[in-house]
Amino acid sequence: MRDSYLPYGRQWIDNDDIEAVVNVLKGDYLTTGPFVSIFEQAVANYVGAKYAVSFSNGTAALHGACFAAGITEGDEVITSPLTFAASANSVLYQGGKPVFADISEKTYNIDPKEIENRITTNTKAIIPVNFTGQPAFLDEIGEIAKKHNLVVIEDAAHALGATYKGKMIGSISDMTMFSFHPVKHITSGEGGMITTNNKDYYEKLLQFRSHGITRDPNKLTENHGPWYYEMQFLGFNYRMTDIQAALGTSQLKKIDKFIGLRKKYVSMYNEAFKKITEISIPHQDENSESSWHLYIIRLHLEQLTASRKEVFEALLQENIGVNVHYIPVHLLPYYQGLGYHRGDCPISEKLYEEIITLPLFPAMTEKDVFDVINAVNKVVTHYSK
Repeated sequence: MRDSYLPYGRQWIDNDDIEAVVNVLKGDYLTTGPFVSIFEQAVANYVGAKYAVSFSNGTAALHGACFAAGITEGDEVITSPLTFAASANSVLYQGGKPVFADISEKTYNIDPKEIENRITTNTKAIIPVNFTGQPAFLDEIGEIAKKHNLVVIEDAAHALGATYKGKMIGSISDMTMFSFHPVKHITSGEGGMITTNNKDYYEKLLQFRSHGITRDPNKLTENHGPWYYEMQFLGFNYRMTDIQAALGTSQLKKIDKFIGLRKKYVSMYNEAFKKITEISIPHQDENSESSWHLYIIRLHLEQLTASRKEVFEALLQENIGVNVHYIPVHLLPYYQGLGYHRGDCPISEKLYEEIITLPLFPAMTEKDVFDVINAVNKVVTHYSK
């Protein structure tokens, strides 16, 4: 057993990051200032998108994307059940209805055939989730969207730095959301961003995150003077601060190093676990390159004398900070109250009962990785039939 607890994810903050934040604290701007646009441009350049709009967090960014897409009361938006609640909640915020399409058994990403089966005359958009950092089936989803005139809002909270058929995630779909929570690839404390190549979406997102207010002379219905502004629709205060943006800009400079370490540790896990018949390691789709936010093993419970809960608790006893990603959204009590039912997405529901997330973050050491490997081997061997 390890001497100390190893979390499943953790930020890596160095002196450059601290200096970047301190410089902002010593400057003139603490809220939205020059570093926000610097960070936005840096992310846009990194992913190859024309525009990037920052938000206070990833959920706010998704909400903004749903607004920009024109989602409103009565509209349906198809998304994955195997995701954090924000993917569906952002639809509810706009008065829309989330529709859950089940996942692929291999990649755990939303299945395009299931999307097609759930399209109605009320369908307005698709929110595919790049689960664990592996891109969804974006070509197929894009074809479905084009066929039915739908907007694609990629939930890439897990996938900064991932590629699909050689293209960077963030440059492909109508809009793409990134999260900068501390367990993600880079962090700004809290923070999110939408990238897009569509100028209309870009302008709507900018205005939405700031109460629906504009000072743009070209958009004003009248102009009383240099001080004048108009609130033209009901927006929100979803702005990022310069403190967050300075940290995010500093972190982005290290993203290749961070992702490289994640991939190294994944290779170590894969090599160690590939011959253990009681578990399955993640499947890598040949068309994509994951940026590996999460590493998830799937238990073959028919080969074990224990439940997932017992395996989970045994790993915790080894001081390994395991987690489960995620409880399918349609099974959450609030969504059950909205009329969603167990059995709506059977593949996701079965998978949920069998998965465990292992620690994976750049600040881990090789010793940490071997500690996880040894703990998994010990627990699985103990419970093996």
